[in-house]
Amino acid sequence: MIAAEWIKFRTVRGWVLAVLIAAVAIGVLGVVGGGQGSCYGNSCTLPTGPGGEPVSDSFYFVRQALTGNGTITARVTSLTSVANSAPRTTRQVIEPWAKAGLILKASLKQGSPYAAIMITGTQGIRLQDDFTGDTAGPALRAGWLRLVRDGAMVTGYASPDGRRWTKVGSVTLPGLPQTVQGGLFVTSPQYTQTAVGVSQIFGSLSQSTAAFSHVTLTWQGGVGHAWAGTDVGGGGGGPPGGYRAVGGTFTITGSGDIAPSTNGPSGLGVTIGQTLVGTFVALIILAVVAAMFMTAEYRRGLIRVTLAACPRRGRVLAAKACVAGLAAFAAGLAGTAVAVPFGERALRSHGVYLPPVSLLAQVRVVTGTAAVLAVCAVLAVAIAAFARRGVYAVAAVVGLIVVPYVLAVTIPVVPLNLADWLMRVTPAAAFALQQTVIQYPQVDDVYAPAYGYFPLAPWAGLGVLCAWTALALALAYLALERRDA
Repeated sequence: MIAAEWIKFRTVRGWVLAVLIAAVAIGVLGVVGGGQGSCYGNSCTLPTGPGGEPVSDSFYFVRQALTGNGTITARVTSLTSVANSAPRTTRQVIEPWAKAGLILKASLKQGSPYAAIMITGTQGIRLQDDFTGDTAGPALRAGWLRLVRDGAMVTGYASPDGRRWTKVGSVTLPGLPQTVQGGLFVTSPQYTQTAVGVSQIFGSLSQSTAAFSHVTLTWQGGVGHAWAGTDVGGGGGGPPGGYRAVGGTFTITGSGDIAPSTNGPSGLGVTIGQTLVGTFVALIILAVVAAMFMTAEYRRGLIRVTLAACPRRGRVLAAKACVAGLAAFAAGLAGTAVAVPFGERALRSHGVYLPPVSLLAQVRVVTGTAAVLAVCAVLAVAIAAFARRGVYAVAAVVGLIVVPYVLAVTIPVVPLNLADWLMRVTPAAAFALQQTVIQYPQVDDVYAPAYGYFPLAPWAGLGVLCAWTALALALAYLALERRDA
């Protein structure tokens, strides 16, 4: 039955040509559709962490060179933050992930390995390492901190009073050199706010100030060197930092962050999805073809011949769905296989920063996008079989898939919580297969569909589309069985 339906499909040159145009649209728009960036060459390059991920590594560091094993202890008595709401205007804010504490770092090079114990604005005590590691400790806003190095292992402790210590955790930093840079640090990421009721996000640079006292160093290689202040990473573009030391008390001011780089409003660049702008053009073309493939026989009265040759109407519906889906998958695979690698190259040549994406993730994006187009074509066949009008099928596909995506992602004009809901329950959830960015719980940013963060896992999103399609196929089957041809 599938062979018979394939013969019908390929004998209509217009349908075959439309499928080819869909493939070309994905490839061409992916290569030429990239925008201009604000930086060129290496100026867009972010430092990379030990795991190869792009990172933000900017903070004010009051440090000494420390050789061998040892212990550093200090009391953080206060941590306050301000945000630049206008030029030369600041206001007091509570920055959730402002950080002040102790750090041991392999070198002053951005992206080098580190372990740090810190007090945060609202997230309590944290032990963090190598940018992606994060261990929660006591919920203190001030208190005592301690870092202990033993070879490659660094252990963090916290105490409310300097007597009762709680172990927060231990981390291992492979390749940590014998001599490291250690001391006190302060940093403060971008302060973001979301306007009530709309998907508008306001961001401003922030700066935090912390006071340290009772700083003690017990180190195998000896101490006694003078403290030095370094604004690592230049404060991440924020106001310059600095420190004052008076009577054993350090007051340190810093900006930036020590964390993985995200793709939200405080991030840089675009996602790989930018290379797939032609997907929706192809989707509409393929939906039209799939709908016509089903409805053309009704218009010409040939459906009676088809059903006479194959009285089992479910087999006819399944065969048409298979042919339309396979044609759409082939078009999608050919188009995305060109759009993704060559589109990435074109974007970078225009000065647009794209975070590095693994080969496995690129394969998932390419094949996943093709699978989405295939299932959308099957959905169009099912709706056309039920409605018997191609225009209704195309309108339904556009309304169920394209419209929610545009409202939530392309032109985000709905509240963020509504955008999140749309990308969970509508068939547009399937485009989670194009997601390549990672959401980090220890990075305060706006994780919204407009920035490439989908609320569902990639294959779970495809599952939502498949569920809608299965429902449409069931309704189409019932309609075929109960109606006259």
